[in-house]
Amino acid sequence: MLTVALASLRTRWTTLIGTFVALALGVGLIATMGLGLASTLDAPDRAPQRFAGSPVVVMGVDTLTVRVRRGPSTAEVGHRLAHPHPVDTELLRELRALGPVTRDDGPELVGPPSAAGRATRGPDAVGVDAPADEVRRVVGARAQVLTGDDRRRADPDTERDAEGLVTVNALLGTAGGVTAFVSVFVVASTFAFSVALRRREFGLLRTAGATPGQLRRLLLTEAAVIGVLASAAGCALGRPAASVLAELLVAEGMAPSWFAIRPIAWPLHVAFWTGQAVALAGVWAASRRAGRTGPAEALREADVDTGALPPIRRLLGVVLLAGAAFLMTKSLVTDPSALLKRKTYITRPMVLITAVALLAPLLVRPSARLVRLPGATGTLVSANTSAALRRTAAIVAPVLVTVGLAGSVAGSAMSVSAARAAEARAHTRADLVVTGRDLRPRPVPGATLSASAPTAVHVREEGSALVTSEARAVDDPKALAAVGRLPVVAGDIRDLDDRSIVVNEEWEQHTVGSTVRVRLGDGRPAKLRIVAVLALGTGNNGAYVTRANAPAAGVDRIDVRLAPGADRAAVTERLRGTGGTVRPVERWLAATHPRTGAQTRFGLAVVLGIALVYTVIALANTLLMAGSVRARELDALRLAGATRSRVLAVVAGETLFAVGLGAVLGLAVTAVNLAGPAAALASLSVPVEVSVPWSLTGGAAGVCAVVAVGAALLPGAVRRTRCR
Repeated sequence: MLTVALASLRTRWTTLIGTFVALALGVGLIATMGLGLASTLDAPDRAPQRFAGSPVVVMGVDTLTVRVRRGPSTAEVGHRLAHPHPVDTELLRELRALGPVTRDDGPELVGPPSAAGRATRGPDAVGVDAPADEVRRVVGARAQVLTGDDRRRADPDTERDAEGLVTVNALLGTAGGVTAFVSVFVVASTFAFSVALRRREFGLLRTAGATPGQLRRLLLTEAAVIGVLASAAGCALGRPAASVLAELLVAEGMAPSWFAIRPIAWPLHVAFWTGQAVALAGVWAASRRAGRTGPAEALREADVDTGALPPIRRLLGVVLLAGAAFLMTKSLVTDPSALLKRKTYITRPMVLITAVALLAPLLVRPSARLVRLPGATGTLVSANTSAALRRTAAIVAPVLVTVGLAGSVAGSAMSVSAARAAEARAHTRADLVVTGRDLRPRPVPGATLSASAPTAVHVREEGSALVTSEARAVDDPKALAAVGRLPVVAGDIRDLDDRSIVVNEEWEQHTVGSTVRVRLGDGRPAKLRIVAVLALGTGNNGAYVTRANAPAAGVDRIDVRLAPGADRAAVTERLRGTGGTVRPVERWLAATHPRTGAQTRFGLAVVLGIALVYTVIALANTLLMAGSVRARELDALRLAGATRSRVLAVVAGETLFAVGLGAVLGLAVTAVNLAGPAAALASLSVPVEVSVPWSLTGGAAGVCAVVAVGAALLPGAVRRTRCR
């Protein structure tokens, strides 16, 4: 069987080169993403920088640790504090008794607390030149004692680097998932079309005595050989490609400057065997169909496709279609905000795309009858499109994937970003916004000022989870009510005081008048009464407390509302004395709520670039394979009196019709997928602004059309159309 498979591959290598390239590219991309992911999980140990000369570092407590239920037992969980504890003056005095103390936060501050509450806080960490055991004895539970490599936890870039690695991890994980999905899709479609073109060959083999099992083993052996070669080639390309990707991520500011690909073997093993699995899975269904075909049936159906949609494919398409509808409906009913999350709007379209692609052959003939093309050329295009269902479906599928992903993913990202911007605009009455660090708010004639600081609130829900909510600490709740337009669904934010809190509907306890036990941003326990509840919205409506419950938080924003007749220029000049940047509210909104951020654009470029590259390969391969077996059909057209230009027009027309059908189906998928976030925004009482990326979907469809027509009209594909 291996000998026959190798001989078949040598004979048909030109028709399988596209499958080889697509599979090798898929394995290479999976290897690239896998090496990147592994490098984020196994980041290299970095030497301490901030206190490199001190054998011991004392750092204030920066983590809140509580016990929660985990089944029948309990476990400790920790969340980072919004306001880590400082190394206080008394502890510093005791540490100096042990040895030299190194601090890098400037001269020690004394006197009463400032408006920011920072005058007597002390440094966040210090280096101590003393034995670690003695330091631990003195410090006790008041702070953390770090030695060895743990000292780098005090470095200022540690947290930022960790956040960067999380971002890279999410991007590469998403791109790897899209790569696996598209590669399976393209390889399966290509193998299925390749098998369909070989029905006459299989009929002759069956006539010569080949059993269905032998045909299946022949195709699986061919796929295994292609899988081994393509997987090896992809793994060879994966390592250098991963290094280039790492450099690009660093250049884009998404990864830490020291990020690099590490020599880890397991991602290459995963990529290699994934390539094998994709190749065998792609040909499995086609091999079973080839094995079930009888000799006479194969010869009779060699030129016209009938029964191109097996019952199992039809059933699977209907099930996936129903599953996509069920998942969207369930999310809308139970948790509409889930439809606004990136993982959801990237993965959900894949289910719907697969369902539509499986059922696409059912739409070919009705579409050909519906679209009446003029003249003899139009008649031939419609007739050939209807007759060659598998060829048309093989062209439709990759176009559907590209247009559907481009419209759904980019459209959802743009729609959610636009909704968040509209929501932020609807929630403010401010005319000016001042931003900066540790602002110094002061009264300004002719304006109402609402100063706030970032903080967080931790709450243990159902005894089994520690939930951290972003919050704002305000100086004057009445000023907040005057300057803001918060989506209050119950209560009154003007009732906020030092013993109360404003929460949103996502909280387990969100009844006005009830009391919640929380941990504040510095870890202190507090018992606060709920005075108002906000709508959940897009997830940006956090909690509100007073500055007394976040004394360590520095003011970073001042919302300003001008009084009627106030001099904007004079108010702006007075506001510059706060030490921040003064901007009109529209400019502030544009900066803080862009349509799509730089990281989002980069992620979309990676995901959609993968889909487009695969589409180009699939289209070129499919049409070159189709052209290699259409010589007899096209010769018949020439003998019937068709000119060479007429034949080329027919070939181009068929191709454009299939690409157009794929684009229309992709737009239909986009419409359904964008309806999900739109309905979710409406149910959350958020301004709905659906953004359809027409330029992106149109560009993707245009590239598909150019590549497809070019491949169909290549001289090698039509050189045999001349009459002999």
